[in-house]
Amino acid sequence: MKKFASILLCCTLIAGCGISNTGKGSLIGSGAGAALGAGIGYLIGGNGQGAAIGAAIGTAVGAGSGALIGKRMDKKAAELAAAMEEAQVETVTDVNGLEAIKVTLDNGILFDFNKSSLKPEAKAQLDKFAAEMADMQDTNINVYGHTDNIGTAAANKKVSDQRASTVAKYLNTKGIANERIVAEGLSFDFPVADNNTEAGRAQNRRVEIYVSANEKMVQAAEAGTLK
Repeated sequence: MKKFASILLCCTLIAGCGISNTGKGSLIGSGAGAALGAGIGYLIGGNGQGAAIGAAIGTAVGAGSGALIGKRMDKKAAELAAAMEEAQVETVTDVNGLEAIKVTLDNGILFDFNKSSLKPEAKAQLDKFAAEMADMQDTNINVYGHTDNIGTAAANKKVSDQRASTVAKYLNTKGIANERIVAEGLSFDFPVADNNTEAGRAQNRRVEIYVSANEKMVQAAEAGTLK
């Protein structure tokens, strides 16, 4: 599994407005390409460094192409939310300023306490993710593991790495090519809730899967052939 180098970044992650999806997985911030500005998809550490969503393509993408990509991502986000009952699905923005998808599964669904082997219900959810992604081969997948702040930084880094790698390897067995996947553990560096409470720590123990456009999708959008 290839490693993804941390890069300097300048924005924080902002969730979009909440939208429920018929009692199944939750969908946040979707809207026919409108999420180009609705969520910022950078993860920032306290020192200004962190992990990124997607890989920089090195060229600017036109507004029209961005809108086509946004429309496709909106559609797929809705499909993922409908299929994955235990997931939260959001639309965010990647390092290229393009709409991307964030899927969050909490560790209670994925793993037993202090373990990195997938639970049966975790495999069921990841099976659905892989099946829904079968028609989007022109994407990159980032898998990030997160922990609460109980224990040392080194111990939490190790378990978060193991859990991210476990999810990524499982997705690979379900047809997502290894070269499309980046897996990394981020320890307790990016909490989404208060680590001083058990409820907050439970929210912080999670795995996030990001789906972003690769160069092939961008080229199709620029050519006007993206469906």
